[in-house]
Amino acid sequence: MIIPRVRMRGRSNRGYQSADSKLLQYLALVSMEYGIDSQEFFISFVEAWKGQHSTCKSLLIECRRRTQDSGVFLITSSGKVVAQFPIPKRILEETNPLKEYAYVKVLRRTKLENVDMKHLRIGDLKPGMNQVNLKARILEIPKPRQVITRFGGFATVTNASITDETGIIHLPLWNKQIDVVSVGDLIRVENARVVVFKGERQLRVSRSGQLSVLEKTGLSFEKLSNH
Repeated sequence: MIIPRVRMRGRSNRGYQSADSKLLQYLALVSMEYGIDSQEFFISFVEAWKGQHSTCKSLLIECRRRTQDSGVFLITSSGKVVAQFPIPKRILEETNPLKEYAYVKVLRRTKLENVDMKHLRIGDLKPGMNQVNLKARILEIPKPRQVITRFGGFATVTNASITDETGIIHLPLWNKQIDVVSVGDLIRVENARVVVFKGERQLRVSRSGQLSVLEKTGLSFEKLSNH
């Protein structure tokens, strides 16, 4: 339920505008999260551009609005909104611009390969591990929801997804933590533990632990309304 708001400014070293590069990086991360080949994912947008909608594994891609220079695309999964954003026509006319933003290369561009080796990687995490320290990027932040705590109070929580070059894991964010981070941010998690919840691994920050932002993404995001 996130929209990358694209601002057209500057050009990258490869000829793409800065906002184009950020959009392609975001799309590459989405394709990786849903286990879709980047070329297959990109072709789905081209098909939607030509015929209003297409499917790509569990994702439905719709071209909601089309102009002479761009199209506004909505991605949904099982009826739930994943993202909505414009894609310039010049990108849709390319062969496979996501190829340069394949998962490992995206992480290298953001210098994740320089993570301190003393920190664990997501691929190393096993249920029951404690005092876990690692660095990762925020991949997705679902819409927060209110829950009743065991003490009878109310709290706001969302089950974010974080990623590094070895995998993806869920990271519950509570209350003020939700406002601190954004999709794409590089974060550090300290003194966390690994649990299994509803059959999936989670990395939970303990009361004595800490979550901090090391690098802001630079992208601007906003929530979809009326979806």
